[in-house]
Amino acid sequence: MAIAKIVTEQIKIPNQDLAIDAYLAQPQDSGSYPAMIVIQEIFGVNDHIKDVTERIAQQGYIAVAPAIYQRQAPGFAAGYTPEDVTLGRQHKEQTKAKELLSDIQATIDYLYQLPSVKTTGVGTVGFCFGGHVVYLAATLNDVRATASFYGAQIVNWCPGEDEPTIKRTKDIDGTIYAFFGTADSLIPNEQVDQIATELATQQIEHRVFRYEGADHGFFCDRRQSYNPDAAKDAWQKMLDLFSQKL
Repeated sequence: MAIAKIVTEQIKIPNQDLAIDAYLAQPQDSGSYPAMIVIQEIFGVNDHIKDVTERIAQQGYIAVAPAIYQRQAPGFAAGYTPEDVTLGRQHKEQTKAKELLSDIQATIDYLYQLPSVKTTGVGTVGFCFGGHVVYLAATLNDVRATASFYGAQIVNWCPGEDEPTIKRTKDIDGTIYAFFGTADSLIPNEQVDQIATELATQQIEHRVFRYEGADHGFFCDRRQSYNPDAAKDAWQKMLDLFSQKL
């Protein structure tokens, strides 16, 4: 059930000597709520990611979007021009899995310190590069539910590592839902098949959803590839997952 009013704020999440910028949204009414972590596209914590964070909070979650480019490009938030894509990809290439996981664990630790957060596990949702990052983060003990939207390069790359992220599938402990478009030029359907096969082989609780004719970025209503039907369906499936697991 949607919450009528939320409050938002910019916060800093400590991680040793790093202070991670983050956008926090939570229900205005006092109570105890499950926590959600929202992981950005290559475009940073921009208006779209802030909007998604707010929408999740309106559903009765304490939601936070940490800046996963804090180490490479503090304050980075971009649009969707070809120049923005080039810059966002440059920052992505500089990330490292160990640092990403450390920053997400620091975000979980921060959430658990809030008196209104249930400390029985968190959910994550990520888009684009964030879809890859939450697949990685699904290996963290506190992550109970993961929604990965069109995470690219899962089968053939891992930030700063020699072996691709798909090799870590066996370490996923919670439930993962993965959403892809069949017309995604960045993620061949064969790679989606590989992800689905590996999740099944490792006996991970999962579902893989494929939207016919949808392209990369189909959930983002600020991109030309926005597909409202696919976005609506995936949003509801994501909410169903979180309501069941958190």
